[in-house]
Formats: sequence, structure tokens, C-alpha cells
Amino acid sequence: MIYIVDIEAVETRYTAEWKKYLPWQIQKHTHAEVTTISGGETPQATTPGAFLNFGGTNVYKSNQLQQIATMFCEGKIKDGDYFLYTDAWNPTVIQLKYMAELLGVKITIGGMWHAGSYDPQDFLGRLIGDVPWVRNAERSMFDCYDHNFYATDFHIKLWDKSFKNAWLEDNKVVRTGWPMEYFDAELEAYKGAVKKDQIVFPHRLAPEKQPEIFYDLKEALPQYDFVVCQERSLKKYEYHNLLAESKLVFSANLQETLGISGYEGLILDCMVMVPDRLSYTEMFIDTMKYPDVWTRDMQHYQEHKQKIMDRIVDIMENYSKYLTEIQRQKKKLQTEFFHGKNLYEAIDESII
Repeated sequence: MIYIVDIEAVETRYTAEWKKYLPWQIQKHTHAEVTTISGGETPQATTPGAFLNFGGTNVYKSNQLQQIATMFCEGKIKDGDYFLYTDAWNPTVIQLKYMAELLGVKITIGGMWHAGSYDPQDFLGRLIGDVPWVRNAERSMFDCYDHNFYATDFHIKLWDKSFKNAWLEDNKVVRTGWPMEYFDAELEAYKGAVKKDQIVFPHRLAPEKQPEIFYDLKEALPQYDFVVCQERSLKKYEYHNLLAESKLVFSANLQETLGISGYEGLILDCMVMVPDRLSYTEMFIDTMKYPDVWTRDMQHYQEHKQKIMDRIVDIMENYSKYLTEIQRQKKKLQTEFFHGKNLYEAIDESII
């Protein structure tokens, strides 16, 4: 049995898509029985600027733990079972390990890492930092997992920078694309829309996303429509319609361990403009990247503002010449970062 201990489904995020597609994809690639352990209903509103609701996420995880503990009590967890946490930052993995070890049940556990205090630009990094309780908790969770899944080499190096001896067991670390093979088909209905002179900011309104740069560009280039998605409270289909009608997705992020919105934009024939830093460096071809220094902070942005504006104007006014590059970039992400091949193989090898 493969148990998916999932992350709560927020309608506007990919987590809702995972709720639908991930069990089917894992079952297809492993031929095993798959069960999702859901935490039930939680507040949909996220903590401002964050990915989740900081209170609701703990209600959700606590409900998951109660279900797991009950299954142990009833003798339903068996040798050879696999637990996949779709968000590795879940303290219940420690209690899962506790029960399995003391009850002598030989399970395997995998966790998909998204962020944590080891990223200075993440909420945990900014508000809590490297205090012992959080760093020790993250290291403990890492040690509980037999497979620690990361979507990019950048993310692995970011972790290693904080946890110097984390790689004593190399087989605990798996670089895999995120399991999003469904994306192309999911967005098929939105393809072919008439493009507008529209530029999208798809990120959260949080300091590490530097929305103030986007707002300043909006003032400087009034001939284009600059859209901040979170200001519009869009449904998922409305967001995809917006991308399909836009020419450009813009980022000045100081935090990014993958970059899903850029891939969504490319599928819908948006040009992408990202800084040459973070996970973007390994993911994007040169045509899509601008020098890191241009948006390193507001001071650097002001020094290089004209260069950014010139790049935007060129993309908007000569959009059609970039279509070949858009397809080339889409193919790179599709084959290297947005499929779960290594994840499925790690699970499959563990349950055989």
C-alpha cells in the first residue's frame, strides 16, 4: 500500500491539482494500491503573503496524524507500505517514525521538500531564522525520511548550505521533477487565445517576491496592462484564461526553488522574464533570463530600470519572434523539471 499524506488543497494553487492527479499517476507508475490520507476541510484563506494558513495547516496535519495512529492501532499498516508526504515540512512524520519503529513495522517514508527556515527568504527563514528549535526540527524530519525529494539542484544546495553533514547517506536525497505531467492536457482548453498587451505577476504578495518592482514598472510603462493576480482573487480557470491572453510573465523573485507559474505561462505561449538566480538559473534558457543584479533589490533595480523596460518593450512589441524560444523553453522544463520519473522509481523500488 502507498499512503499519500497530502498537503491541503488550496483551489488557486497546484495543491488542488495534486489532490486530483497524484494518486492516479503514482498508481499508474507503480501498479500499487494508493490511498490518500487527507486532513479534511481547512480554512481556504491563506495567511497574508504565505502559501498556507498557518493555523489551518496544523488542524489539517493533526487530523492526518489521528488517522495514521488509528490505522496503527487497528493493525492496518503493514511491512512494505510506503508513506509519501507531499509536503516534507510536516512534523507528523516524526510521530509516524515513532510508531513504526516501536511497533516493529517496516515502512518506507518519502517527503517532498518545498521550503523551510534554511531558505532566508522563506517565511520561516525571515520570521524565525536559524534558531535551534526549527533547525533541529527540520533536520529530524529529514532524518525520518528514507527519500528526501527536491525538484532542483538549487534547492539541494540551499539545504546543504545550512545542514553541512546532511548527505552522509546519499540515497536519502533524490532530485526529481515535480509530478505535473498532467499540466499540458489540463491547460489544453485555454490554448490559442488572442494575445493582449498584458503582463502578469503570478506570485504571492510577499517581500521575497518584490511586487514593488512590478508596480513601479506599471507606472513607467502605461501602454501595457500590468496584472497582479492576487489582487483579483481569481479562480483557477480565470487565472489560466488570464495567462492565455497575456504575452509576458514577469518575476523579480528573491525566493524560488522551482517556478511553476513560469511553466504554466509557457504552455499558454507566454514569454517569461526571470532573474538569473535561484532555481531559475538551471531551469531557464538565456533568452528568458536577465542579469541577477538588475533586481537584486530596489536600489539595484533603479540603477538598471531602463534596461528592464527596454527588454519588456522588445518582448511586447516583437512577441511573435519569441514563439520558437517559448517552445524550446517549454520542452526543457517538460523533460527535466515537470515529471515525476525519479519519484515514481524511488517509490516503486521500495515496495517491490
